[in-house]
Amino acid sequence: MDSFITPSLHWPLIAGLALTYSLTFALMGYAMRRLRSHDALAVIVWRVAGLWLVGAGMWSAQTLGLMSLQLPWAQTFAPWRLGVLAMAGMLTMAALQAVARLRISDLARWAIEAVLCTVGLFLLYEVGLLTLAVPPIDRAPGWPLHFEPDALLLALAGNTLSIWLLFSHRVAKRLTLVRRITASASASGIACAGAMALCLSELRFPLQPPPHPAGPLVSVSALGVAVGSIVVFLVVGLVAAWLDTHAYRRNMALTASLNEANLRLRDQALSDALTRMPNRLLFEERMAEALDQVGTTPCALAVLFIDLDGFKPINDSFGHVAGDAVLREVGQRLLAQSRQQDTVARVGGDEFLLMVLQPGTEQVAATVAQRVLQSLNAPFSLPNGVHVNLSASIGIVMYPEHGPAQKLIANADAAMYAAKRAGGSTYAFFEPRMELDAREQLELQHDLRAALERRELELYYQPKIDGRSGQVTGVESLIRWHHPVKGFISPGLFIPVAERFGMIGAIGNWVIEEACRQLADWLRQGLRMRIAVNLSVHQLRQEDLVPRIRSAVQRHGIDPQLLTFEITESVAMEDTAVTTRAFDQLAAAGVSLSIDDFGTGYSSLAYLRKLPAKQLKIDRSFVQDLGTSPDALAVVDAVIKLAHALGLSVVAEGVETARQRDLLLGLHCDELQGYLFARPMSARLLTHWAMGENDGHEHNQGDFRSSLFMDTLPGEEPESVRGALM
Repeated sequence: MDSFITPSLHWPLIAGLALTYSLTFALMGYAMRRLRSHDALAVIVWRVAGLWLVGAGMWSAQTLGLMSLQLPWAQTFAPWRLGVLAMAGMLTMAALQAVARLRISDLARWAIEAVLCTVGLFLLYEVGLLTLAVPPIDRAPGWPLHFEPDALLLALAGNTLSIWLLFSHRVAKRLTLVRRITASASASGIACAGAMALCLSELRFPLQPPPHPAGPLVSVSALGVAVGSIVVFLVVGLVAAWLDTHAYRRNMALTASLNEANLRLRDQALSDALTRMPNRLLFEERMAEALDQVGTTPCALAVLFIDLDGFKPINDSFGHVAGDAVLREVGQRLLAQSRQQDTVARVGGDEFLLMVLQPGTEQVAATVAQRVLQSLNAPFSLPNGVHVNLSASIGIVMYPEHGPAQKLIANADAAMYAAKRAGGSTYAFFEPRMELDAREQLELQHDLRAALERRELELYYQPKIDGRSGQVTGVESLIRWHHPVKGFISPGLFIPVAERFGMIGAIGNWVIEEACRQLADWLRQGLRMRIAVNLSVHQLRQEDLVPRIRSAVQRHGIDPQLLTFEITESVAMEDTAVTTRAFDQLAAAGVSLSIDDFGTGYSSLAYLRKLPAKQLKIDRSFVQDLGTSPDALAVVDAVIKLAHALGLSVVAEGVETARQRDLLLGLHCDELQGYLFARPMSARLLTHWAMGENDGHEHNQGDFRSSLFMDTLPGEEPESVRGALM
């Protein structure tokens, strides 16, 4: 008769064992993931909570397994050994926490964690057997342990699957965290419960148990209460873990959203909204970083200030969508001409900056500038399929040769403006005199703004003489500035400054208003005078130009036919769509129109025929050569005949000699204008001149007119520069 028995198992308790293990492993999964948090307090809380809850869960599962043994006698357990069992569970969790902190690959960590879970399981199993008051009989000497090798493999496979489900990135892409933890806990719980059942079913106990050891013992019913309480705590802990993880993930999502918003804000603050290129702020940051690196070696850094020539007509003629497309394409072309270590930035409007690191020589910087010019000279394709051409003016500064770090961009800007004054489509290196020019321009634009407020600007008028009768037919208004300190300032100096700094519109509006006021004043004095006003290209692009003119005419109560607006031929041909629209609107307002400086541009006769202009002005350059150049005489003759064929009158400007006058009259020129007849003069003096008054002086008419001619700019010569408002 055998001296031992093999007990049967109470399967409901085995099912409870599987459930408890699943809850424990689910809680372990949440705890292990929270240990990877960047929140130090959360790591400490879950390190401590994980030790206690997971240790208690593993103790409960092992205890349920031991309670499932159905023996012929009542089972009892040694209490101090139960404490050792709980310590073994916490030791397993502590080992897993230590592995989670190792800087090793994911595969290595997963393998170690699976082995630790399996070893911890069977360590708990062996320690759990020691808690029984009646221990099982030892197995054969060849295998002294109380678990089966097959059970070990089953547990290892389940734990490996569990770890992979919990931490695999591939699984994370397909399953939510809750589903992954549920699947992982189920795999571990089922595998470990199966392994325990396999081991427990192979235990052997003595047929007749030995006497119970002395000391207090714990009954199965008491353990059942303890295990039930721990399972409740596990459920509560699992819910708390889920809520904490949910809150953590929500906070992480909010943090990520906030970081993304901050990155977007930084990107918006440091990049150009249109081209997505660096803006001036980011350019200056990178330039400061580059200057710290390159030191003061010769030609350590080059900055190119690039300003587009002819961009404004494209933007105005074809709309901002087309202009934006051109600017984006310009940015792409500049990036293509730069190296990875260089920086290209859009700093506003049609201005760009290019920083070239370590060019080594000025020749290299010049080569880069030449490549940029060639790239920008290639045609641009607009969204509507139209091809347009642009050029650029480039200013170049070298560091440290051309100034300190804080002045590099300003000096490059000054060099760019010098390139633009040279005609554009070229580059210029910075020179010290350019800094003085830039400073003078800043001072000039400041004074010019003040001049508008202090009414320092004044219109002068140069008469136009009828070629047949010799009578005054009208005057051309020319702007003058008398500075309270610097005296008279030539329009050739301040008009370009006004255009560059955006004041030309205000000055042009003032000229129109002042011309209308002067017309009304002359009419009240009984002098009916026609005034010609020059319009700049900037004014033609103003949407409110015609409404302003109508308003000024109505406000001063003058006949709009007394106003003639002159537009240079080059401006008229520069942007035909804008010019045609502006001419049609001006003609509808009742004013007269004239093409100024005719012969200096490239007019299309078909286009010119459609313009509602009534007059052509022959440029002074042809008039000056009339007496010496047969070519000039032929051109003037052709222009006059062409104008008359088109029904236009002709004005010749710059007439300075009697020979020029006689030739023009012989060619049937309609009106003459120049120093031979009168210089530009103030409105008061022109009034006296036109009425033949001597202003109280004892001079004859000729002497009086001679004195009037002196009321002009000191040193003004016949060849003085004339601009759109000059």
